[in-house]
Amino acid sequence: MSKFHTIQVSIPRFEQDGLRYVTVKSNALGQRADLSLFLPDVVERNLPLVILLHGIYSSHWGWSYCAGAHRTAARLIAKGEIPPLVLAMPSDGLWGDGSGYFSHHGKDFDRWIVDEVPAAAREAGAPVSDSSPCFIAGLSMGGFGALSLGARFGGKFQAISAHSSVTDLRELDQVVEESLVSELCRGEDVEVLQMILRHRETLPPTRFDCGLDDRLLSANRELHRSLEEEGVEHVYEEFSGGHEWSYWERHLVDTLRFFAEHL
Repeated sequence: MSKFHTIQVSIPRFEQDGLRYVTVKSNALGQRADLSLFLPDVVERNLPLVILLHGIYSSHWGWSYCAGAHRTAARLIAKGEIPPLVLAMPSDGLWGDGSGYFSHHGKDFDRWIVDEVPAAAREAGAPVSDSSPCFIAGLSMGGFGALSLGARFGGKFQAISAHSSVTDLRELDQVVEESLVSELCRGEDVEVLQMILRHRETLPPTRFDCGLDDRLLSANRELHRSLEEEGVEHVYEEFSGGHEWSYWERHLVDTLRFFAEHL
């Protein structure tokens, strides 16, 4: 039985580069929602599922058509650097300039990602199952989503990776029209550090990185220092580059290799 009232899937003969497009009627959002899938050209079933979260202003196509995520995955699979895996690249729910990947305004943006995206991937024909290993990653606001959802729902994910992460949702108020924190009053709801500390006992293996020219570098360094002081095991890296798609295209490789190490 379908998890969704309606689901529409692109017709395979029109699909290119392993990309499949899906629209479902999301129960968590009370509206239609989109995701892009990358399906590797293999016959195996029960493959790992990697959920990639985009940042503000973007949508489900951002990771593929701005960072070539599907091509990076295909290249690494072909070279044997990572095992075959499926990428699920959902929209964030398309609220305002960005949903923040948590529940607000009567919409469960978090449940859409954690529960419904894997189900939509299965129903759309991706070679994954209920028992497939699942990973979560993201960039910018999606980095906040990956770190916070990965911490909150640690039992669902094998590992977490984040790039150029927003570490406090209040950082977004200067660049979005609709505040994401107006309904929230506790620091533990809007700060990655507090979310991780609250769920540290079930935190999956976690890595994050930031560019040396990124405006969020100081915040990422502070998160790293705080996690070290609290004795929370993690991997933190810095690379050349800024808050830009070329940076995320390059360093998705680090995410996929990290996930492969934790299969």
